[in-house]
Amino acid sequence: MEALQIYWWLVISLLGGLLVFLLFVQGGQTMIWSERNHERKTLMVNALGRKWELTFTTLVVFGGAFFASFPLYYSTSFGGAYWLWMLILLSFILQAVSYEFRSKPGNIFGTATYDWFLCINGCVGCILLGEAVAMQFFGADFTVARGNILDAGAPVISRWNSSHGFDVIFSLNNLLLGFAVYFLARTLGALFFMRNINDNRENDFLRRGRSRVLINGTLFVLLFLGFLFALFMSDGYAMKPDGLFVKVPYKYFFNFIDLWWVGATFLIGVLLVLYGIIRTVIDSGFRNGFWWTGIGVVLAVTTLFCISGYNNTAYLPSLSDPQSSLTIANSSSTEFTLRVMAWVTVLLPVVIGYIAYVWHKMTSPAISAKELGNEEHIY
Repeated sequence: MEALQIYWWLVISLLGGLLVFLLFVQGGQTMIWSERNHERKTLMVNALGRKWELTFTTLVVFGGAFFASFPLYYSTSFGGAYWLWMLILLSFILQAVSYEFRSKPGNIFGTATYDWFLCINGCVGCILLGEAVAMQFFGADFTVARGNILDAGAPVISRWNSSHGFDVIFSLNNLLLGFAVYFLARTLGALFFMRNINDNRENDFLRRGRSRVLINGTLFVLLFLGFLFALFMSDGYAMKPDGLFVKVPYKYFFNFIDLWWVGATFLIGVLLVLYGIIRTVIDSGFRNGFWWTGIGVVLAVTTLFCISGYNNTAYLPSLSDPQSSLTIANSSSTEFTLRVMAWVTVLLPVVIGYIAYVWHKMTSPAISAKELGNEEHIY
């Protein structure tokens, strides 16, 4: 049972890492409204339009995997902090509507309105998803009473404070990671444009791309360092063998040390992110920073998820009742469910291989105005 719980937390962690990487779509959307050249804006929208469904699908899979493997987290977080999650889902609905109707002739709102919708999704989606992840480290105000499931009148297991997620949104520590994810997504978006758009004014386009990478990458690094400092200085909760939770100073810092392989992978991921950003800025002929940084993001975020759940750590601490905190041991599905789903994940390499093949076919060669002229469907 413990091995299955560890395995499924690794799957959840990997999905989280992939989701943050795919937020380059949202980051790119925040740059559309400021582009004045119509042809270049069309190229940017259509480059992202070929990928936006991957982010949306990964978000749905991430939530579905959490529901199936750790249902108590799903009911506690999604059911309690519903303002946080509803705002996230609303922003993604705006995204889906925008790509569907942006270029439809005679749309009642106009193209500019849908561009703003895409920008809203880019800002709100990235910041709030970052805060949702930060909540797993810094906790929230909720209580869990499993015995309530037998109460026919009010079978509510988890109860939150009256804000139902608003306090999570305005927490300083959560905002640090939220804005770090936002500027990371913008950095990835700029790197994606440089890699996948073939513009007629190549030198000017790449120069602007490097400028965007420099500004957004610098802001991301500063905010991420602030988040790491807050994380390493904060207390965490560990579950003892008898099931009681105790506060552990510098819990997450020591998790990196105790789980040295996780810490080493995190450092490798951070170095890859920095390499992709720095070389793009200083080397005018380098256009592969998107992949270096993207792989680094997947590794770094996956390991952050790992230290939030492994080593008997409470991955969703309760600030009002520490004994209600959630761990991978006390919030997972049954052994039968985890085992059956584990067999399903055998198909993951096939799915990943198919996604990689389709990605290559959709982005090779880089999109250009000439290519769009031959397309039947334009976003």
